[in-house]
Formats: sequence, structure tokens, C-alpha cells
Amino acid sequence: MTWTSAEQEIVDGMLRRRRRAPLTRGLNRNHNRELKNVFKGAANAAAAKAGPLKDAYDRCVAGGVREEMAKLTLARKIASIVLRLWKKGELWDPKKVTMQAT
Repeated sequence: MTWTSAEQEIVDGMLRRRRRAPLTRGLNRNHNRELKNVFKGAANAAAAKAGPLKDAYDRCVAGGVREEMAKLTLARKIASIVLRLWKKGELWDPKKVTMQAT
């Protein structure tokens, strides 16, 4: 379990834990496991094969990000690309791949 300072409150000058449960972090219980696995697999494949996505992954790792976190970032990037292509009806253009510095 992870604790944050947001789970604390000051009452009568004393610090104590809040009574309410913390909000869900990450995926909730009804997430799509198959789709999650698809994006994780796509990130693993993209990190292993030369191309703009591997370049983005390599930049992330070179910047000091742990490999598993860089793959998670890559999976999220792929998911956002897929969503954009789907909504806009565009075709894949590797020249449009950009990755923000982390």
C-alpha cells in the first residue's frame, strides 16, 4: 500500500489520518485486461524493434527513467496514438511521433 500526505489532516493542531478511503490510483477494478495486455505487448515489441517508438523509449531510459517505467510510458504513448488515429480517422505517420521529456 502507498501512503501520501493527502491522507493526513490537521485537527485541533494535531496531525491524524483522514477517515475517508483514498481515491483509486491507476486502473479501477473494471478495466479491460485484454486491452491493457495488448498495449503492454505493443510497448515491449516497439522497445525491441528499431523505429521512432524505440528511439523515444531509448531517450527515456537515457534520461534516467527505469526500464519498466519507460515501457509504461511507451505503452501510454501508443494508447494515445491509437485513440487519436481512431477518433480522427488518420493513418499512422511515424514522423508525427513525439515524446515529452520526463
